[in-house]
Amino acid sequence: MHEKSPVLSAKARDRVGTRYADRVRKAGGMPINLYGKGHTPIAASVDAHEFLAHVNKGEKIFRVNLDGVMKDQVVLLTGIQFDWMGNNPVHADLARVALTDRVKTRVPLHLIGEAAGLKQAGAILLHPTNELEVECVVTEIPDFIEVNIGTLDVGHAITVSEVKLPSGSIKVLTDKNHIVAQIVIQQETVVAEATAATAGPAEPEVLTAKKPAEGEAAAGAKPAAGKDAKAPAAPKK
Repeated sequence: MHEKSPVLSAKARDRVGTRYADRVRKAGGMPINLYGKGHTPIAASVDAHEFLAHVNKGEKIFRVNLDGVMKDQVVLLTGIQFDWMGNNPVHADLARVALTDRVKTRVPLHLIGEAAGLKQAGAILLHPTNELEVECVVTEIPDFIEVNIGTLDVGHAITVSEVKLPSGSIKVLTDKNHIVAQIVIQQETVVAEATAATAGPAEPEVLTAKKPAEGEAAAGAKPAAGKDAKAPAAPKK
């Protein structure tokens, strides 16, 4: 696998900091940090267009050439930082690894097949978990993991624990109970939401009025029908 990994030509960065990183980006470069066990981190840069083209294809493993420092060094993409709007990549971290190292990374999930439940009117497919965090040997990192949803029916779901892995040595770190794919009826959801909206909130109880004591009539209350109110005492002569 590593023999087919893209090769990146890196240049060392003599100066670091926001101002100098901006200069690198304006010149068409992507600031990167190269680090690894037993190695001092190296600030470098690569061609931004070339690097991002590989990343957008799902590449995670690269071979880096840096004059006088490393040649065909296998590295793993561990993180990309974006600008404050979250749109443009501005920095990347790459870790030096050996081909026998076990590493942690994220692998995208690809749903294949046509779910049986989608033939029912109003059925929609939910795909809340679209990648898995895994731990495996560098040479066994898959580009993606396929999940067959052909037999998935309405009211059923596929969880992480049911995903078939391409290798038995791959360890899944994502919660096994997370839902990968599920078929639900959209109409039921809409009706339930509409019912809740039209029901309206319950009338609140007014707590500011003083409640009458036991045996005492409320102010302004009339005596019950068929019963005479107690007449006032006659004045003494």
